[in-house]
Order: sequence, then structure tokens, then C-alpha cells
Amino acid sequence: MTQLAGFAGPVRNSGLAPPSDAPRPERTGMAQAVLSEIAARLALFAQTGAVAALELTAMPLTRADRAELADAVGHGEVEARIESAGRTEVFETAYSGVWWVRHFGEGDRIAAESVEIGEVPAILRSHRADIAAAARRLAEFCTRERDEDEGETP
Repeated sequence: MTQLAGFAGPVRNSGLAPPSDAPRPERTGMAQAVLSEIAARLALFAQTGAVAALELTAMPLTRADRAELADAVGHGEVEARIESAGRTEVFETAYSGVWWVRHFGEGDRIAAESVEIGEVPAILRSHRADIAAAARRLAEFCTRERDEDEGETP
């Protein structure tokens, strides 16, 4: 378990940290800054419902910073894997409403990584047009099934 100065919480190792015997790149303090931003955005979301996304890929995080941040937010109970235009993995952290989203590209390399604050990450939300199309397909299926059942003779 890891604890950042001034930030306590249940934490489970995310698996992103290098082995303890591996040379560790230097920490820059960016993990603490990002963690403070996550805490502020989570408090705002709790008060107002304002969702947020912090794009980690563009931040100057060292491997040690990224591992420190991942360890600090931990790994919660909810996970999802999406296979659409590449693989995406999503998990809720140990803090409800804080989601880690990781998109993979060629060679299974991380192409983009973000932390989203909200009830559900954007990638898991169904689009209204898709829902409308699904409703039509399901209604057609039910109609076909009913018509087939009515056409059967006992």
C-alpha cells in the first residue's frame, strides 16, 4: 500500500509500478499535483454534478510518477473492457466516481490514458441513436416471435 503525504485512503497496488528491485525513475511531484486536481474535481462533481477528464498522456509524468498516482488511487471493484476500434480498459479506482481509462493501440501499447470523474466514464455510455436503433430491433424481434407463436397450432 502507498500513501501520499496528506492523502490517506484505501489503496491496492495497481500493478503499474516496476518491480522493487528495478531502478526507479525519479519522482517529480507531478503525482501529488494530479492527485490534488482529482480530489478537487471529485469534490466539485459531488456538489454540482460537473464531470471532468484529466488526460494523463499529455502530462510530463515519469514512470515513477505514474506508478505513484496509480497506487494512490488504487483499484476498485468495477472493471470493463471494450473492443471497438482497438482495446480500451476502464476501472473505477478505490474512490467512487474516479475512473482510470486506458486506450491501447498497435502492439498493445498505451495510446491514451485519462482519469475521468463522474458516475460513468463517457466511453461506457450508450449513444442515444444506438439506443433508438436497439429499441426498434428489439420491438421487431418481439413482434416476429409473437407472430410465430400465434401461427403455431397446438
